Amino acid sequence: MSNTHKSKLPARIVPLLASLALGACAGGQPPLATVDHVDLERFMGDWYVIANIPTFIEKGAHNAVESYELNPDGSIATTFVFRQDGFDGEEKVHRPVGFVTDTETNAVWGMRFIWPIKADYRIVYLTEDYSQTIIARNKRDYVWIMARTPSISTADYDKMTGLVEDMGYDISKVQKVPQQW
Repeated sequence: MSNTHKSKLPARIVPLLASLALGACAGGQPPLATVDHVDLERFMGDWYVIANIPTFIEKGAHNAVESYELNPDGSIATTFVFRQDGFDGEEKVHRPVGFVTDTETNAVWGMRFIWPIKADYRIVYLTEDYSQTIIARNKRDYVWIMARTPSISTADYDKMTGLVEDMGYDISKVQKVPQQW
């Protein structure tokens, strides 16, 4: 290898390494803190989606409900049901599987919609009576405000959206999910 070629090699690698480093820093925010502990048995059941930053499958969702059931193997059978684009719209049902990845707190899950990918799913807020929760992701791309009832008070909603904003989310992307029962 000639000296000329050797000197060009680092020049080619430096921009690549710089772009990788910048990409790694793009999120730049620390991991989200979760709740101290989740009693999985109490967390199971129906949760109405009050508001979210919707994924592509949730756009236009009405009467969205996420239901959890603990499987004997510790995984979490999940059923996500909603009406598409209106209260009389087509019913959509998705059945991802949850996997607790932090067994000390039970607050960090991997949610698998498509094998083998497990999406980050963090329980970052949970009321003492297990009536309201916020599920977030470290990427701060999607978030779900959920409750055991199809509506919550304005004060509770404002508190929860304030917490979401404090986590570093773009609060302008949070959308209320229409619920009519």
